[in-house]
Amino acid sequence: MGKATGFIEIKREEATERDPKQRLNDWKEYAAPFSDEVLSRQGARCMDCGTPFCHIGTEINGSTSGCPVYNLIPEWNDLVYRGKWKEALDRLMKTNNFPEFTGRVCPAPCEGSCTVAISDPAVTIKNIEQSIIDKGFENGWITPRIPERRTGKKVAIIGSGPAGMAAADQLNQAGHTVTVFEKSDRAGGLLTYGIPNMKLDKEVVERRVRLLEQEGIDFVTSTEIGKDITPSELKEQYDSVIICTGAQKQRDLPIEGRKSEGVHFAMDYLTVSTKSLLDSGFQDGNYIDAKGKDVIVIGGGDTGADCIATALRQDCKSIVQFGKHPQLPLARTGDNAWPEFPKVFSVEYAHKEAKAKFGEDPRQYSIQTKRFVADENGKLKELHTVQMRKVTDENGMFVYEEVPGTEKVWPAQLVLIAIGFEGPEQPLLETFGVDTDKRRVKAAYGDFSTNIEGVFAAGDARRGQSLIVWAINEGREVAYKVDQFLMGKSSLPTVEAM
Repeated sequence: MGKATGFIEIKREEATERDPKQRLNDWKEYAAPFSDEVLSRQGARCMDCGTPFCHIGTEINGSTSGCPVYNLIPEWNDLVYRGKWKEALDRLMKTNNFPEFTGRVCPAPCEGSCTVAISDPAVTIKNIEQSIIDKGFENGWITPRIPERRTGKKVAIIGSGPAGMAAADQLNQAGHTVTVFEKSDRAGGLLTYGIPNMKLDKEVVERRVRLLEQEGIDFVTSTEIGKDITPSELKEQYDSVIICTGAQKQRDLPIEGRKSEGVHFAMDYLTVSTKSLLDSGFQDGNYIDAKGKDVIVIGGGDTGADCIATALRQDCKSIVQFGKHPQLPLARTGDNAWPEFPKVFSVEYAHKEAKAKFGEDPRQYSIQTKRFVADENGKLKELHTVQMRKVTDENGMFVYEEVPGTEKVWPAQLVLIAIGFEGPEQPLLETFGVDTDKRRVKAAYGDFSTNIEGVFAAGDARRGQSLIVWAINEGREVAYKVDQFLMGKSSLPTVEAM
């Protein structure tokens, strides 16, 4: 612990951001880096707790608490405080394959369970993490790690998102020959096409993919298993297969008027927007354009916020985000005690941008969409809503009911549905013949094996929609199990081996 009274003397400093009005004119990352001096002060706030709850990595009441990859947070916080950046990088890389991703887009459950956060603002763990890895790349400390030996074993990984890449990284370092198959034209999964560039610059993803390729991993893009290569061919050619396809089946809103022209899934909108940006700087016209339109985003999560930020940059006429729940409280309530993830009101980057452009927060709460209405040509022109309230039914259960007299008509020419995901896409799983449980691949955590010998599953395909940091956790853990399956034992790091 570098400064025994650091958490008392030093206040938390929030991450710096580019001016909202200015950043709406480009697609660059909205965050701006801290100076080394600020980061040193923020690292000094870490208490080096006897029990560091920041990396307990568990779930409490359905929410993640602490870091699922068990980052050695107090250690690298202290090293940053002392200015020992390279040593901090060494400690960070022991547990996290891709800190440049988690440092940018993880919701930081580590900060929610920080001991300082019991009574004061948490340590700025996420910003320090990103700064460590960025400095590592800037200074050339991160170089290809070429395995000294090869085992002769071949592993195929389906899906190049964070789970697939983490598994590939670990197994490659164990000496196996790893091929990652990706149906899209670029590697990265949702890191590439599901998160907009201003939140995660695609050069950051491509940089990591290039490094993994230099280390010996083969990425095969534009290749769909079950269509371009059959599962039987894959099993014949490889000693083991890992399914890391994610949970990409989007949850629909099957109400009146759903087929109106102008109603889209959020992820479809984000995907074509990012692809057009990367392919041509939007010159090809192959994207869903919000320019001049009244846009409504249905869904109050991060994906919805990313849709807001994208529509704003496309110069939409107006933007509103619907959430079915009431506005969250400004501080923790009694049923959301530390170290649970804090369920409190926050303002995301996209909400700041919407307020800067239109003068108000775009969010509407406790609202339910009743129907979409199209014009005589089938094009969306409006949607109808009603306010909802939370009540207790005769069984003592909380339910939502409509509030009479609160019906409202909203002008809308573009609606984006961002209400989550139901699980992995089924055709691949059916073709493979793996058992599923509630639409997910049936494979126990810690074992990861499916009903088919030599075929494993990890990440959102196995656990359902979750966080990037859980995907990395599962990628690391399944790699241990696959290495054990192939070699009879494994020296890869794992929770089981700790």
